[in-house]
Amino acid sequence: MFKRALRLAALPVLISLVITPVRVFLELAGVPTVFVFPLGLLWLALGFAVFLGTRLGEEEHPYLLLLLSLVIFSPPSRFPVFVMWWVDTTWGLGTHYNIFDSRGQALFSQLFWGSVIQVIPGFLLGSVVLGIKRTRATAA
Repeated sequence: MFKRALRLAALPVLISLVITPVRVFLELAGVPTVFVFPLGLLWLALGFAVFLGTRLGEEEHPYLLLLLSLVIFSPPSRFPVFVMWWVDTTWGLGTHYNIFDSRGQALFSQLFWGSVIQVIPGFLLGSVVLGIKRTRATAA
């Protein structure tokens, strides 16, 4: 099950590694926030959860696989945000990433709380989609 969850999370992790630098570049280029905001990692996590909810209906333990995939996805997806905090703090770029006072605070906030903020709503949304999908499959 862990290997399956790892395979499911691989592409979203790679996408997340691109999203944060793109978002920083757009911020620095002066693109209005209304266009930059949708490139957030929470939106990616929610989209990933919906995707999994539509795909895991036939799995033996779909809810566990959904949760495990999100748990595998979240910390690596948050790591570039920590790196951008460090870059912003070191070079004073003035992006929205410079909101923490110390390295420990940034690490804890991004890797732990950021992951929790992705996993919980992602699991809830994915579970709803999965439940609807499974209910429709049994009704058909």
